[in-house]
Amino acid sequence: MLNASLLPLSNDRASIRPLHPNDATAFAQGTKDPLVQEYAHLPESSYTPDSAAAMIHGDASAGLERGDLAVLAIAEPMDGTFAGSLVFFNVAAESAEVGFWVHPEYRGSGMSAAALELSVDFARHSELKKLTARTAIENTPSQYVLARAGFHEVSRGRGTTPSGSVIDLIHYARSLDESALGRELDPAGTGSAPD
Repeated sequence: MLNASLLPLSNDRASIRPLHPNDATAFAQGTKDPLVQEYAHLPESSYTPDSAAAMIHGDASAGLERGDLAVLAIAEPMDGTFAGSLVFFNVAAESAEVGFWVHPEYRGSGMSAAALELSVDFARHSELKKLTARTAIENTPSQYVLARAGFHEVSRGRGTTPSGSVIDLIHYARSLDESALGRELDPAGTGSAPD
């Protein structure tokens, strides 16, 4: 289960935190971006400030309290400005799936990779052993971000997204076991992997 008491988490490029009611308008605006609509495969086809606020007060709050769903804000580390969303879903005893999207003005800034690094910390301290992720085969920017954050491709195939669409997907995983992680990144044991 996810441990909400660990939040918020920050590094020098991003913060992840629970969604606040005042994030609703920025969340709804971000989901209107054509790339978010094409690749995020959000559960709702369209969000308004009111529907985003209802999600924040309802499913997001309840899921975080239960520990089986975390719909979080990706935010500026200095002032907490909403910049995108990171979600943990399909939470099981030892694993969870992670997904993310950012507003267009934050793309290319390293914020997605920084938020994924924080997601690894959050999952590890929640005592999970593995994080998984999926992305569309055409979504090369997300593939790059996942690889940069230490996720490794494990398979390809058709699958159902949170929106219910069936598409061709690349499946990724990242071990959270620090001893296994070293072997995974450096099987010969000759040194650490480059950043």
